[in-house]
Amino acid sequence: MVAGSDAELAQLVARDPSGAYGIRGGDLHRSLGAPPPRETTQQLPLDALRVRCDDVEWLAVAHVVVRDSWWRGPLLAVLNCAYVGHWNVSPRAHPNDGRFDVVEVTADMSVRQRLQARRRLPLGAHVPHPNITARTAESQTWSFGAPRHVFVDGLGLGRVVRLTIEISPDHFSIHI
Repeated sequence: MVAGSDAELAQLVARDPSGAYGIRGGDLHRSLGAPPPRETTQQLPLDALRVRCDDVEWLAVAHVVVRDSWWRGPLLAVLNCAYVGHWNVSPRAHPNDGRFDVVEVTADMSVRQRLQARRRLPLGAHVPHPNITARTAESQTWSFGAPRHVFVDGLGLGRVVRLTIEISPDHFSIHI
């Protein structure tokens, strides 16, 4: 089965992690170099993110983003791959290293600074910045004072107050 997006791949993998999958679109595909279809494929094991939004569990293959606005307030991105859309949010992220990358933007980062960082995002040159932290983890829980919007592999899932993410190493494989 060939998925056209991160969300589609995550749904397939959630149903059957041992299936034979390909991917032809999305941020994970781009992070893998956007390989074109070929006659001969290579099997590549990949990590997944086990996501718990309050009391609901999800599986993600690419990323989880928590925010209310791009322009003000805190922003959290948990990534299993480098890209979110056209932005190279976490240039060092690797989808099979047994860790996820965490990029956080503080609430006090000004609109002007966010605009400057946004211009640098396509090349991954937005870090280092004093209001942006980047690190890796295998498991982490966040509690937010007020509900915030959560997006899992690009799908808006509503608002969340408590978020727990754990890496699931070598959770599934794709053929590229």
